[in-house]
Amino acid sequence: MNVALESPEMLLLIIPVVIAGFYLLRKTKTKLVEWRMLVAFLLVLALAAPYTTVTQTISEENPSLVLVQDQTASMGIFPEETGTDLYQALTADTPTTLVQLTGEKTSLGDAVTQYSGLGNQIVLVTDGNSNSGKDLTEALRFAKDADTPVYLVQPELETNDLSVEILGDKTVVVNNKNEVEIVVRQASEQSVSYFLEIFVDGELIQSRQFMQDARDNTISITLEPFTTLGAHNMNVRISDVSGGDLNEVNNEFYKSLYVIPKPKLTLVTGETGSPLASVLSNLYEVSIVNGYPGTNIADSKVLVLDNQFIDTFSEAEIKEIKNYVSNGGGLIVVGGNRAYNYGSYLNSSLEEVLPVISKPSEYKGGRNLVLLLDVSPSTTAHGTQGDILSNAIKILENDNMKDANVGVIAFGNAAYDVSNGFVFMGLPQNLAVLEEKIRTLTPTNQTETSLDQGLGITKQMIEGKDGELDVIIISDGGIEDSYDQSLQTAQTLKDMGVNMYFIHIRSSAPSQIDKVRTFYAEKLMQELGIEDNYEHLDMGERTNIVFEDLVTTPGEEEEESEDPGIYPLLEYSPDHFITKNVNLTTASITGYNQVTPKAGAERLVITATGQPVLTTWRFGLGRVAAFTTDNGGNEATRWASALYNGTNSKLISGMANWAIGNPQAEEGAVVEALDTWLGTPSDLTLIMYDEGVPQLKLDGAPLDLALTGRNTYEASVSPDKIGIHDISGYPLAVNYPLEYLEVGFNNDIEPLILATGGKIYTEKEARALLLKDARQNSERESNDPVSLKVYVLLAALVLYLGEILVRRIREMRRLKQSQGETGA
Repeated sequence: MNVALESPEMLLLIIPVVIAGFYLLRKTKTKLVEWRMLVAFLLVLALAAPYTTVTQTISEENPSLVLVQDQTASMGIFPEETGTDLYQALTADTPTTLVQLTGEKTSLGDAVTQYSGLGNQIVLVTDGNSNSGKDLTEALRFAKDADTPVYLVQPELETNDLSVEILGDKTVVVNNKNEVEIVVRQASEQSVSYFLEIFVDGELIQSRQFMQDARDNTISITLEPFTTLGAHNMNVRISDVSGGDLNEVNNEFYKSLYVIPKPKLTLVTGETGSPLASVLSNLYEVSIVNGYPGTNIADSKVLVLDNQFIDTFSEAEIKEIKNYVSNGGGLIVVGGNRAYNYGSYLNSSLEEVLPVISKPSEYKGGRNLVLLLDVSPSTTAHGTQGDILSNAIKILENDNMKDANVGVIAFGNAAYDVSNGFVFMGLPQNLAVLEEKIRTLTPTNQTETSLDQGLGITKQMIEGKDGELDVIIISDGGIEDSYDQSLQTAQTLKDMGVNMYFIHIRSSAPSQIDKVRTFYAEKLMQELGIEDNYEHLDMGERTNIVFEDLVTTPGEEEEESEDPGIYPLLEYSPDHFITKNVNLTTASITGYNQVTPKAGAERLVITATGQPVLTTWRFGLGRVAAFTTDNGGNEATRWASALYNGTNSKLISGMANWAIGNPQAEEGAVVEALDTWLGTPSDLTLIMYDEGVPQLKLDGAPLDLALTGRNTYEASVSPDKIGIHDISGYPLAVNYPLEYLEVGFNNDIEPLILATGGKIYTEKEARALLLKDARQNSERESNDPVSLKVYVLLAALVLYLGEILVRRIREMRRLKQSQGETGA
């Protein structure tokens, strides 16, 4: 029992008590003083108000529910009465508050945030598409942190609906081809057909009939180059829809395009005819020089250094490059046999600007790991479920897992593949998705713990895999029923060269111990002859499992590779601006420079052996890319010729576009404004590079501009009509309200709903199960303070009265003795 004090400062009163007590002891030297000092100590302790906390389980028979009914415009494809009928059913049995969302904006995130953490449980009757206010994902995480279960009731789809959207850059370069994506969404997964028309500047350029079975259909379109500067536009339209289409407002989409002159780049190279020079010259206005360009770099958006020795530049010139980048210029440093580790960049002034250090990068990886996680009912009954999942996540976050392939299998009464095969942990988003899947695992309803089935799926998963093979079982050890079969399959895995580990979370589960009080988990590992790989943890503890550090140098990799001169490439950060629309599945290089990313740098492209090929960061106001393979044309090396051909060249143009940042020339008056939705304002920015009076008109009407920075003005515009609008020659597209973009159920929020402790139901399931689950979720532990002051006072009183009573008894005895002596 832990004891604390409300007023610990009162203990200072013990000091005068001690002083007075010692003084009286020296004067009287009687036991009375000691008793009175002890009573005084207890009284001071009572003033300090000691207390302890008692944990109680509280359960509500009638939990408080908040039912959020989504009745916004996009919900027309569902029965209107779903939420109302459920509310009437719930409010008859438990206190239920009804919150209705209406109009052409859905602010689910605001509603979840507002009612979280108030002793409520939240019921959402919605399609899960939130387009206004607080982000729904963040709101559900807030609800989870506030211990507020959120339930999702999915109404039954009554009719289908389609929407269309155009994705792509608004600012495009004159005489360059441009790619856009047309996305057609449907609410259901049924088969639909529609006729798609594409218009550019009002002229039909393509039309075609489409069949669609999936929720989304993405159509890539390459637009012919624009030959004139300024405002252009495109729009797409779907018609003749078969298969149901409730709303027509979202069947047409507009996109504005603003064509600008080619941005200026400076390329420092000794190979004017290289594939790199060719790709850049086709896309930009490129000045090619064989040496430092001098002050001309100030007129360029990006400086490209192609395979340059460090001695090519003086310290003064490198200082100018650093200032150029710090003030907003872009820098791309391309590798080769004269750059980075071959060009004496290590510890140079130029390296200070770069996101990499020119020394070899250790590769940690080559591991295939399967996590076998116990989700049997005993893990919940005996309180080990949280420890099992938390230990699994800790293992995933181990540094040696960064470039591993990981599979996750859950086993209870049966086993199933959670990760859908191996997942590469080198991609941050893969790690996040796998962690979320683990967090939302729930126990099965059956009582068996079928470890043998989990090991069987593991065997299928790792068959044919090369490299290190590891299997980690995390369980409460209740494997009594499946022990013999598990031992047999585990022995097969061991014979295949698999390293097996068992992390045993000990609890009070009876099925973890055999008749002679031996743990089945420990016995399993002993019979396999790998008892050193057995680790037992008490609840609340975390594993310290240590993996062998796999380090493969490029030289070792070349010796072992069947084709030592080829290095396949991987997109390490596929959602980055540069790599988002790039597919490198068939791209390989034959060489690269040895570099190590600096802290704060971002790896975008790596070799299959984990070596950095494209690394970026921000330096001051500028952007720097370290491209550590060559220009594709050097006769001596020719490492990366495949990256400058076909669709792979998108990596080069994406790298240059990212380094450019804002492609518009810094002269005159520059306007920027994103296309928007009806009812959603667009923030407009005007930068005056030349002297003059800032003035803009929206469809002929003057705009009020606010000065927000040096020569920078802003305004918020919200046209009230769908279509293309004119801002003093700059185009702005306004489309249907955002409410109509996402149609049908948003399946992405399901893991977040489950993570709050809630569940997902159909309407019928909600009527039968929701209140029962809400009552179960209302059970919570409460730590209530209990004062110990009265017990301390009672002890002081007992001591005081006891001392008086003892004294009286002694006095009476002495009195009797004296009377007896007198009578004698």
